[in-house]
Order: sequence, then structure tokens, then C-alpha cells
Amino acid sequence: TGFYPVSGGQPSDLGSIVRDDEEFKVLQVEPAQDGIVHILDRAGLVPGNRVHAVLDWKRRYRFMQSHTACHILSAVIFKETGAKITGNQIEVSRSRVDFSLESFDKARMFEYVEKANRIIAEDYPVTTKILPRAEALAIPDLVRLAMNGPDREEIRVVEIKGVDLQACGGTHVQRTGEIGKIKMIKAENKGKANRRVYFALDG
Repeated sequence: TGFYPVSGGQPSDLGSIVRDDEEFKVLQVEPAQDGIVHILDRAGLVPGNRVHAVLDWKRRYRFMQSHTACHILSAVIFKETGAKITGNQIEVSRSRVDFSLESFDKARMFEYVEKANRIIAEDYPVTTKILPRAEALAIPDLVRLAMNGPDREEIRVVEIKGVDLQACGGTHVQRTGEIGKIKMIKAENKGKANRRVYFALDG
């Protein structure tokens, strides 16, 4: 399928599946044990139907921009503080990233966002590759999650050349310049050693 299923803090793609001139709206896409499930607005499609998919590209592209921005911002904060990611959620209007930080300085967070914007403006290439699990996990700091890393035989790796290298299954832009700029909306304490940063695409 061309539709991204909800996963890793990124919502699923939306759009439609068309059979002849009949449109079935895609309301949600989810991973399942034996594949990917497309939840439609009504029944009617049957195995063997010839269809084509229409993706809500504006929504998908915004998620691509935001997801790559998450990687850049988390790379900056990791480099500055060593903080790992404890959670994230990408949305159309804004996104958030949670970090395992003991101390919290909101002014420093604004500085980190500005550093991220300078990286974005450099227009670095963004590439993906699939590596065997052992090879991937041998890369220092590849998995920056505070929780357990991916449990798969092969791991997808996203690289922002010279900036970041992370295990990730999400969608991304091809170059950082496509993001434009990001702006910090707010920063919050979310309990002991857990800090949350909200940001949005600026434009």
C-alpha cells in the first residue's frame, strides 16, 4: 500500500480508494498481524477489485516535514544534553517531543530550536536504508529512545547527512530545506526527568 499506517507517533495517511468511478474514503490505516488494514467509510470492496489509491498528499507532506524536524530537534538536544526521547506525537497543526531531561531551561529550548533551524536551512540530504539488526544496533546511539528499541530482524535507518542517524519507520522529506522553519510553541515539565517541547512548522 502507498498509505502509511499509524505508527511511532505519526498518524496514518488519509485519502481514498477508487474502483472505476466509485470512491471509498480512507478513514484510518493500521498495522495488523498479517499486513495493513485500511478502514473505509463504507463496505463494498471485495478481493480482486481493480482499484487505485489517492493519497491526501498535503497532509502526508506536512507529516514528512514535521517528522524530519523532530529528528533534527532531537539530534540537537541529544548533542547538547544527552537526553533521550521518551515520546512523540506528530499532528497537522503542531507536534511534540518528550525528552528525559533532569533540568529544564525554557530559554535554552528556544536556542535549541534556533540551532535546528540553522541545520534545516543548510538543506542537508535525508536518506533511508535497511540494515540487518546486528549491524544497525552496532551503530553508537542509533536508537535514542528511553524505552526498548525496535524488535525486528532488519531495521530501517534514517540519516540526515552529518547531523543525525536514527532507527525510524516514519516518512521524511528528501532534504532538510523542504521543512522551511520551525517555531517553538511551548515547553512543559511532565514529571520527574520528563520534559515536553511543542513545535510547529513556521509557514
